[in-house]
Amino acid sequence: MTDAPRSRIEIPELRFPEGPRWHDGALWFSDQIGNAVRRLEPDGTVQVIAELPNPSGLGFLPDGSPLAASMRTCLLSLIRPDGSTETFAELGSFGVALNDMFVDGEGRAYVDVYGDDRETGDLLLVTDGSVRVAARGLRYPNGIAVTPDGSTLLVAETFGARITAFDVAADGSLANRRVWAQLPGRAPDGLCLDTAGAVWVASYLTGEFLRVGSDREVTDVLTVPGRWAMACALGGANNTTLYLCSADTDRRRYFAGDAVGYLERVDVAVAGVGRP
Repeated sequence: MTDAPRSRIEIPELRFPEGPRWHDGALWFSDQIGNAVRRLEPDGTVQVIAELPNPSGLGFLPDGSPLAASMRTCLLSLIRPDGSTETFAELGSFGVALNDMFVDGEGRAYVDVYGDDRETGDLLLVTDGSVRVAARGLRYPNGIAVTPDGSTLLVAETFGARITAFDVAADGSLANRRVWAQLPGRAPDGLCLDTAGAVWVASYLTGEFLRVGSDREVTDVLTVPGRWAMACALGGANNTTLYLCSADTDRRRYFAGDAVGYLERVDVAVAGVGRP
């Protein structure tokens, strides 16, 4: 499937959609530059769920409570039903910025954190009120997912042009680091898994969404020419709708806050695993 027909979801003043997650029959996503977490309802309406600075990664605790990672404040925030927020974890002592996040079925949050160079970073594990470094020295860690059986964590290394895998221990610790797929010439960003063992991953600088099969070969390519491709999620009634997050921007416009965001959807053949 290359450049299959897709539809754009009209969202006024959308700046930079990130961290899409299909949860409880709706698509949740961050508008990182717009400083809001939003939810796309089945009827097509979009609600602002909470306002907070630079949200990026999203996840859900076992009771359904949403968590949001704020990039520049290095806070994990718990979003209450009324839209107010409270600090769930302060992570500023571990780095200067956060990005994506994955929350597993046990309520453990894996979070990207970056150092001063903004080119390398670590994966943090936040669980039971404690924080520890789960993996060090990644080349700009980005999208994170865990396989449905809980055995393997995958993380995109944007500046390493690869997806990296770890074994997940019973306590959430990571071991046996290895390359899951090398993607030369690409810049892998947000990702999601499907039931055939493949990964859909955004390649932000090349403006592509790639499906990387279980044989590690690229099987499908969707392009957004002239835009950054940031993240994707599988959802919809049968988990066969792929949601695409992109933006008309560049580095100057991104930091100036005047990017124009796009949220699109396309039907795919293989369903998602449901998380993320």
